[in-house]
Amino acid sequence: MNSIYNMNNMNTSRRDFIRFTVLAGTTLILRPFSIYGVASEAGMFLEKIGVSTGLANNGILATAGYSFVEEAVRTFLVPAEPESVFEQKLALLKESKLPVEACNTFLPATLKCVGPAPVHDEILKYGEIAFRRAQMAGVKTIVFGSGGARAIPEGFSREEAKQQFISVCKQLAPLAQKYNVVITLEPLNTRECNFINSVAEGGEIVQLVKHENFRLLADIYHMLMENESPANITRYGHLLYHTHIAEKTGRTAPGVNNDDFRPYFKALKDVKYEGRMAIECSWKNLELQAGDALKVLRSQLAEI
Repeated sequence: MNSIYNMNNMNTSRRDFIRFTVLAGTTLILRPFSIYGVASEAGMFLEKIGVSTGLANNGILATAGYSFVEEAVRTFLVPAEPESVFEQKLALLKESKLPVEACNTFLPATLKCVGPAPVHDEILKYGEIAFRRAQMAGVKTIVFGSGGARAIPEGFSREEAKQQFISVCKQLAPLAQKYNVVITLEPLNTRECNFINSVAEGGEIVQLVKHENFRLLADIYHMLMENESPANITRYGHLLYHTHIAEKTGRTAPGVNNDDFRPYFKALKDVKYEGRMAIECSWKNLELQAGDALKVLRSQLAEI
């Protein structure tokens, strides 16, 4: 296991060269954080809409009018792999037409956050590698969904699991801050995980962790699956840093089933949300659907 976390002692000059070369190639700017991170990136409401997909699809997304790619921690930042593998990802990023501003699927299911044998030390080592590489790649936020890692084992105390989870998050947050990265906690619907299933529950956890680099994500798909009211966005909107969206039935792209997202958009606008939104859905054909999905979102946003 120790070899997984070997940072290979890459020297500073080499690391900085790679970092600034990549940033120059993608016109990314590491902006200073203000309180709770988002004010320095304020702009038009939901100006930045991206897609959760592989970086290889950057050209399709750029042509369709998207602002960023949301990649995966385990396939883009590759914390379990040596630096040489990550350098290959940076080389691909340099050629990308869009930046990677968010990464999801933070922890593999083997890195248990809760239960009779949590592996918090391993999580912290894995997390620090991910955060350091995120900063090098210009990634602003890492989404903490990871249902397999945080699921509560059958028969285990929910209250103890909650305290275990809060404990590891309190340790992860300062590491994220060290690298100017924000962790966003993603509530998942009950079909995917048995712990933190609503924006309300996630908001309570974020308030208990109480760190500016540990924030909340509202995923409208999961909210629809749980019949969660947009009122919880209003209630916890001050904690939000990132959002996801997809239609309820089949987790389809916006416009396939004509789901009405406007009540959720209105709640986000009412709380003056200034962050990003990523479409995280099942595509039948990304190239054919991407443009229409963005038009649907822009149309509904224009109506609130």
